[in-house]
Formats: sequence, structure tokens, C-alpha cells
Amino acid sequence: MFNDMASESISHTVTILFLLFMFLAPFKSKAQVLLHDMILDGELPSSLWNFCSDAAGISGNIFAFGLFVSPIPTFRRIMRNQSTEQFSGLPYIYSFLNCLICLWYGSPLVSPGVILVATVNSIGAVFQFIYITIFILYAERSKKLKMTGLLLAVIAIFAVVAFVSIKVLDMSARQTFVGFLSVASLISMFASPLFIIKLVIKTKSVEFMPFYLSLSTFLMSLSFSAYGFSKYDPFIYVPNVIGTILGVVQLALYYYISRTSREDSREPLINTYVV
Repeated sequence: MFNDMASESISHTVTILFLLFMFLAPFKSKAQVLLHDMILDGELPSSLWNFCSDAAGISGNIFAFGLFVSPIPTFRRIMRNQSTEQFSGLPYIYSFLNCLICLWYGSPLVSPGVILVATVNSIGAVFQFIYITIFILYAERSKKLKMTGLLLAVIAIFAVVAFVSIKVLDMSARQTFVGFLSVASLISMFASPLFIIKLVIKTKSVEFMPFYLSLSTFLMSLSFSAYGFSKYDPFIYVPNVIGTILGVVQLALYYYISRTSREDSREPLINTYVV
């Protein structure tokens, strides 16, 4: 009962946060306006502001790289056994589509000035494409056909998005259109950490939530939140703020479950009582 209530509470919290941030996204906060005015007035050197902004974006790229290479052990196993076994290829399909849309949003044709969003997602798209290719090569026939069809569907969807945004929309509408798609794509990716959090609460084990993976997710989201705020871009900071909050929840849960497990392990296997 407690597990279901906790998981449902987490889900509702993320939904509320998403709606709240989407409501506030079109408006610059007082802090952002103040910083902008300070730069214009010369109180805060623009070179320093740009340096901090670039540092946040580069840090996000570095931490994201740690996430991109995390499936390598899985694919080593697939190649060694020459079988995909019970592994699913769907997460890599979703990630590939997410990287393509976010890459397009960060490109100069859509959002000039946020090139570090394009760089991180271009690297991510390459990694996901390689993972999908390996999965298709070693999958059984039915999975092979399904994954190939999904890969072609993702490429077709991205082609339609790129065509519509370039040929139909002007620059402002293009950024808004692709921006909302990128936010929706990133928000959908949060299903994975929510599932992991639910699993950890249910099993009371951090086996399925590696510490360094959770830490990398938190640091990447935090870095891109700062990068998005520095660029006054809600399409960057909205999903990453939510990602940062989920990262904090994962790390706090990891600490709590690990500490509880250690305390339980210290208890004697046989309790002796003096009468």
C-alpha cells in the first residue's frame, strides 16, 4: 500500500511541476531580468556571463557523455553471446528520436546561440544509432523487422518535422514548434527514471539504480538547467529543471535505501533474549 502511494505521489508531483513550469515558461523571472539589466548596465561583464554559460553547457555535454556510454556493457554482452536475449530495443529508439529532435532544436536554423544543445544531442544520436544497429544485427528475425521498421519510422518523423519547420514556419514559429516537441520528447523520457524509482521503492534495493548513473543524470540536468537559464530559453531549462528534481529524488532514495540496507545487515541473524 505504501509503495503504491509513494509511486503515485511521485508521478503526481512530476505532473504538477511540469504544468507549473510550462505555465511559467513564457515569462522571464525577476532574477533573469535583473541579470539581463546588470549585463546591459555593465555591472556584470558580458564576457564573464558568456563564460559561465558556456561552462554550464560544456559540463552538460561531459556528463551526458557518461550517460551515452552506459549501455556499452549491455551491447558487449549482446555481441559476445550473439543474441539480444530478453533485452528491449525500444529505449534506444525513443532516445534516438529524442536526440534528433533536440539536435534540430539546437541547430542554428532553429535556435541560434544554443549550439551546445546541438553538440550533445548529435553525439547522443550517433551512440543511439550504433546501439540500434548492433541490436538489429543480433536480434531474431521478428525483433529485427520490428526494430528496422521503428528506425525507419523515427527517421521519417524527423524528416517531416525538419521539412515542416523549414518550409512552412518562420523563424519564431519554427523555434516554438520544435521547442515544444523537444520538451514533450524530454518529458516522455522521464518515464524511465520514474519506473526505476518505483522499482527501488517496491524492491527496497538500489540494484537497478546505479549511483554514478543517477549522479550523472542529476549533474547533466543541473548543468543544462543553468545553461537554459543563462540563455533565457524555457525550452531548455523547463525539462532540465524537472530532470534535476528527479535526479535529487533518485540520489536521496539511493542514500535512504542504502543506509537502511546497511542497518538491516548489521542486525544479528538470530536474536537472543535473556529471560
